[in-house]
Amino acid sequence: MPLINARRAKRRGPRRFTSRDLAVIGVLLGIPVLLDLALIWGPTLASIGLSFTNWDGIGDIHWVGIDNYKTLFTGYPPFWPAVRNNVLWVAFLGCVATPFGLLLAVLLDKGVRFSRFYQSTLYMPVVLSLAIVGFIAQLIFSRDQGALNAILSNENDPVDWLGNPDLNIWMVLLAAAWRHTGYVMILYLAGLKSVDPSLKEAAAIDGASETQTFFRVVLPTLRPVNIIVGVITVIEALRAFDIVYAINHGRNGLELLSVLVTDNIIGEASRIGFGSAIAVVLLTVSLGFIVTYLVQELRGGKKG
Repeated sequence: MPLINARRAKRRGPRRFTSRDLAVIGVLLGIPVLLDLALIWGPTLASIGLSFTNWDGIGDIHWVGIDNYKTLFTGYPPFWPAVRNNVLWVAFLGCVATPFGLLLAVLLDKGVRFSRFYQSTLYMPVVLSLAIVGFIAQLIFSRDQGALNAILSNENDPVDWLGNPDLNIWMVLLAAAWRHTGYVMILYLAGLKSVDPSLKEAAAIDGASETQTFFRVVLPTLRPVNIIVGVITVIEALRAFDIVYAINHGRNGLELLSVLVTDNIIGEASRIGFGSAIAVVLLTVSLGFIVTYLVQELRGGKKG
């Protein structure tokens, strides 16, 4: 018996990997890591380094220190309008599209008739890229052949919805919100399905109204979803590019930081160092929200 137990203990010991196993693990882990370094971290670190240089992509690279950042904040007129528009994107998607998506999720969670149809219809814009949404916006808001002017009977005095810098940003935000609302709706709908029904029943027994139950019981339990939605909303607003570039190349009131990066790096000027400085500013702002999300998740995991 002792001999049999010893053999069983030996069999239950840690399995030794063969050279073939190690090769397979190395390939399965190595390829994704190399792709991540080559496509994400490599360009990111290169942009940070190039932001302190003056380079046109062909000639020699000249170190200029923080001159690009000084010029960006004090001597580059499109920068602050782009910052204002990016902030407006964050505010509009966060304060209009996100609450509306939450409202739709709450209504669908009640089990209304044809809820599956509504979910599919409202989520359908999410599968479209922002560039396609931009082309759809042109069909709707175009000055001469747009559907909106035709509906409003403005043929004699058409409104230039996309050409007027006082109006076009709001039209673009409506189009972007149309896509973003469906995404938020699905996230909140999944969160609402996971809420314990006993919490609602306890609140009803205590005399809480439906509105009080939602804001004091249901919404606090959706805190993880709220954080995810908030981070996604900020990132979507900061990386917005396709829709404004499809409409008017991000000019005449639609300036965004992402557009300025593209114009400086691949434009006629080819100021790669200066464009990299704009990209670093955009990266820094994005990382601030991402780090906040990760800290909140780690804290929540420790409490759990």
